[in-house]
Amino acid sequence: MTVDLQDKEFYARDRPAHPVLPEDRPRGGGPRAPLKHRGAWTGAAMIVGIIVLIMVGVALFP
Repeated sequence: MTVDLQDKEFYARDRPAHPVLPEDRPRGGGPRAPLKHRGAWTGAAMIVGIIVLIMVGVALFP
């Protein structure tokens, strides 16, 4: 048990009376902007575009 007491004394030497610091990266609960998802039309347009690209590729290089 003397080791624990020595450790506490060693680390307590340089500490201020109230060793509480503000967090530099606070965690949790602030208000956030809502996530923006792509619409259904955007997804459909991408799929149609890929299908058209494949069809053009097949038509040009049979």
